[in-house]
Amino acid sequence: MRANSSTSGSRPRRRVRARRGAAVGVSLAALAAGATTGASTATAAQPRAAAAAAADCSAAYRIEQKLSGGTTWRMCWRYDGKAGLVLEKISYQPKGETKPIKVLNSARLGQIHVPYDDGSVEYDDLTGFGFAQGLMPLKATECPGGTIKTVKVPEAWDPQNPNVKGLCTTTRSRGHAYRMQGDTANKVYQAQGKDLLVYTVNQVGWYEYMTEWRFQDDGTVTMNVGATGSLSYDDYDAGDGRGWPIGKGGRAKATSHSHNVFWRLDFALDGSTKNRVEQYDSTVTAPASGDRAPKTKTSVTKVSKELAGDVKAYRWWRMVSATGKNKDGHARSYEIVPGVSTKYPGRSYTKHDVYVTEYAACEKFATHNPGCGNGYPKSVDKWVGGQTLKHPITWMNVGFHHIARDEDQQPMPVHWQGFSIVPRDVTAMNPLTPSELAWQNGHWQPRS
Repeated sequence: MRANSSTSGSRPRRRVRARRGAAVGVSLAALAAGATTGASTATAAQPRAAAAAAADCSAAYRIEQKLSGGTTWRMCWRYDGKAGLVLEKISYQPKGETKPIKVLNSARLGQIHVPYDDGSVEYDDLTGFGFAQGLMPLKATECPGGTIKTVKVPEAWDPQNPNVKGLCTTTRSRGHAYRMQGDTANKVYQAQGKDLLVYTVNQVGWYEYMTEWRFQDDGTVTMNVGATGSLSYDDYDAGDGRGWPIGKGGRAKATSHSHNVFWRLDFALDGSTKNRVEQYDSTVTAPASGDRAPKTKTSVTKVSKELAGDVKAYRWWRMVSATGKNKDGHARSYEIVPGVSTKYPGRSYTKHDVYVTEYAACEKFATHNPGCGNGYPKSVDKWVGGQTLKHPITWMNVGFHHIARDEDQQPMPVHWQGFSIVPRDVTAMNPLTPSELAWQNGHWQPRS
């Protein structure tokens, strides 16, 4: 689903299977210039937080939002000439905490790898086809109640017009955060959850990628990429069971393909990059004689060296703070919660769901990484070499196999793929706990 040979505005759209790599190399000076040049308010401006608690960046690069449940998220942003939006210095401050809790040094896309089922072509959209330069302008109706920031795009398709109103920051409701009635009908405790939503839309060929970052009032962060746009009308030549008939009859078959999206996360829990990685696995055994039910036992493996990991039932990972503890004395951590994925076995770098590598400044993209020089491995799987983890970097790979359907026309509905990181023992209780229940921590007993 790549572009035809026509143009759309100043942004070239190239023919499917004949794409040439976009010249999107960017200098340090261009990156430095990739800054905010202004902001438009979709409706009302968002409330200001105290300057003393602001993220460590200038106002132009700052995102700061206090949500209705009392939680404040703070971060800085910049725009990279290949990765697009990069969020940095991300902190979370729930009510009851006297200062922000640092979560991430940086969070960004690591690649969008798109191989076609017929073996004719594959693309690396971030490093090979101008993902960042395809930043799309947003209308106020696409960012209700929020602010649309203007981004100066490095190596813009139209050098005379590099500024794009293309970064939305707003809030969204997500439904119930909790509900508890207990054993009496006299009181129902319930709250509606709120998220800070930060997103951009980047056009690559016929596709438009919606890159969402959702920061919840309970401390959860969800990263999603949604593919929408249009099916390419040039791309109806699939055969041998590698496509799906679209339109009347069965002659025109849209070629099936995969979207393998990588994210790169640099954790810095409590301000330290010396985080520990742990893997948890549970085994379930059949009931023994006299048992009423099967038994489940959970074990932990300390991951001290670089990892290429696979999602399995009863398996999960967490990143543990080296320095911080909650008010119960438990080490703060974030659990990695993978999303639904179709793992693509065609390339070595897509054969695993999660990679943890030791930090190297030049390792920015999971595939066809351009920044490390001649002779250096180009993909994340080759960076897993047994090195001791002192500053772990997390790479998540989430795949989607797109077999087109009639309903994909026209426009194509968004299909989402992503994952979450969820706080585990970051706070001593639910950060949204109502004040009258704050005493019910641990093995509590009813009050007389």
